[in-house]
Amino acid sequence: MKALRMLFSNKKKPAKKFHILADEEEEVGQLISLIHSSKTIKQLQQIHAQIILHNHFSNSRIVTQLISSYSFKPHFITHALSIFRHFPNPNPYIFNSLIRALADNSFYMTSISYFLLMLKSSSNITPNHLTFPFVLKSTAALQEPSLGMQIHTNVLKLGLLSDPLVLLHLLDMYAKVGLLDYACQLFDETSQWGDGTRSALLWNVLINGYCKVGKWSKAMELFQVMPEKYSSTWNTLINGLFKAGEIDRAMDLWHHSAEIKGDVVSWTTMINGFSLNGHHEKAISMFDQMLEQGVKPNDQTIVCVLLACAKAGALHTGTRVHDYILTNGFTLKKGITAALVDMYAKCGSIENASRVFDMAEEKDLRTWSVMIWGCAINGYLDKALHCFNTMMATGIKPDGVVFLAIISACLHAGNVDQGLRFFDKMKHDYSIEPTMKHYAVIVDLYGRAGRLNQALRFIKSMSIDPDFVIWGALFSACGAHKNVQMAEYASEKLLALEPKHPGGYVFLSNVYAGAGRWQDVERVRTKMKNKGVAKDPGWSYIEIHGQVTSFVAGDHFHDRSDEIHLKLDEITKNAREFGYMPETEWVLHNIEEEEKEESLGSHSEKLALAFALISGNDLKVIRIVKNLKICVDCHSLMKHASKMTKKDIVVRDIKRFHHFKNGSCSCQDYW
Repeated sequence: MKALRMLFSNKKKPAKKFHILADEEEEVGQLISLIHSSKTIKQLQQIHAQIILHNHFSNSRIVTQLISSYSFKPHFITHALSIFRHFPNPNPYIFNSLIRALADNSFYMTSISYFLLMLKSSSNITPNHLTFPFVLKSTAALQEPSLGMQIHTNVLKLGLLSDPLVLLHLLDMYAKVGLLDYACQLFDETSQWGDGTRSALLWNVLINGYCKVGKWSKAMELFQVMPEKYSSTWNTLINGLFKAGEIDRAMDLWHHSAEIKGDVVSWTTMINGFSLNGHHEKAISMFDQMLEQGVKPNDQTIVCVLLACAKAGALHTGTRVHDYILTNGFTLKKGITAALVDMYAKCGSIENASRVFDMAEEKDLRTWSVMIWGCAINGYLDKALHCFNTMMATGIKPDGVVFLAIISACLHAGNVDQGLRFFDKMKHDYSIEPTMKHYAVIVDLYGRAGRLNQALRFIKSMSIDPDFVIWGALFSACGAHKNVQMAEYASEKLLALEPKHPGGYVFLSNVYAGAGRWQDVERVRTKMKNKGVAKDPGWSYIEIHGQVTSFVAGDHFHDRSDEIHLKLDEITKNAREFGYMPETEWVLHNIEEEEKEESLGSHSEKLALAFALISGNDLKVIRIVKNLKICVDCHSLMKHASKMTKKDIVVRDIKRFHHFKNGSCSCQDYW
């Protein structure tokens, strides 16, 4: 403890006062203990400096621990690499610590390269049972089956297949790269060892592998013959079924698994599974049932239910979960903090998101990312820029996700030039290669501003082939600015990529409708019908008094459907007196005007609005989440409704937030 106090007291004290222990081995142990106890990167660097000053840098035990410790500090993997390169004769332990550090920080290709360097080392260093798990992890992440088979050969030559951890990662690698036949063969071979028993982890890996590729019947078959069904295996199968979209089968399995009903991991699996498949209200309901059953959630449960609240726009429930966190001894770790910020931001409460963010003691890159994203989708460019600049000042380097967020903030504010500057900064100053998402947001940036020719030139200059989303961004802009010729060109590209995607047909028919070319509208709609292409249904979520309700376009299934439609008629009638006129321009011309208005009136966000208004006058803010982009007519009605009802209306569509207040919208009609 004396060494620790002297090391972290006054940094201006001379190095000679560092406590030197008489016994060198004890001193090495003390230094390793100090490395383990370091809480911040600054402390670790101070220890590192003392190690160099006192000539302990040649000690492989100390260097191994240094490399491992740097790998646990985000964005400091370069320090671990530098230490390795300056160590004269690295042994297997040092190689292993670096390979693990690289794999754990997702530097998979680099991890493999150091494994190859290990094999080629002039010191004849042999990989061991601690090397292969992380090499196999990297191989699986890189989806390199041929490399995996070569590593399997090395494992056999070294006689390491009997090691449980090596075997597990080898089986996992084969499952993740899609070589399930190899995985199954390896699994079967293990039954010949000893008494024929195999660990639950091996069963879980294989069952999960079959679920991932949609072979849930094979997964169920394995599960049935498993001699002892552990709770982890039930959870693996349920999780696999959810990921395969087999919701009913997952629920059926859950109901037949009484022995895991008290297991927090099982409840968390169900909550996450429902949310993963878009059933956010069921995910929230599962959380409530869990508490009623007396099962205490863990950090992962909290993160999963907050994610469901964020996706459903369930602010009331999200706030209730926040209160539960504060009153039940949870610490605001980075994962929970990021989930809370994300939930508040995606529910349109940027003030609460900022409050949680400001209170966080430790902010990692993800925490900054969700805050910048929250500012972006809510239309707060200045706040997003302030967050970005503050993050940079703290020494955290932005990644591609952060740049996507800040460029999106520029997009929603219509600041084209600033968005382009960030795009160039990302490429040239940080050497971050743009992904398809970055290219799409730049096309959208140009397109929404009406700079369609520049958008098209940008697409043609891309270093990768544009996908459906890229052409879709241009196509949407063409519709908004009524450039029929370019819309037709973009439509050809869209339908060539995905002939049965409804978006290409719907957008093109809307563009033709906007230009009054009704014969072309009917031609596109007929072609769409003949090809069996169905339009994606629009749906909306709304939370009333903690209860989440969903509506689909044309919904008549709600218990209070008659009341909802009567209220919507009343809203529309009153809005007309304030100047509202239904935007029927893009509805098919060969139906009567009254039918066109009825078609628009069935949009899910309008039904959600009417439901909120018949559910009580105590709602100060009405919050709606929609899966599609809000249409011009719904946007217009929401503005009028906010003025008539004197209530704030917040709509989150697939692109951004619209905060309606007293007859105007935060987007300034730019969306």
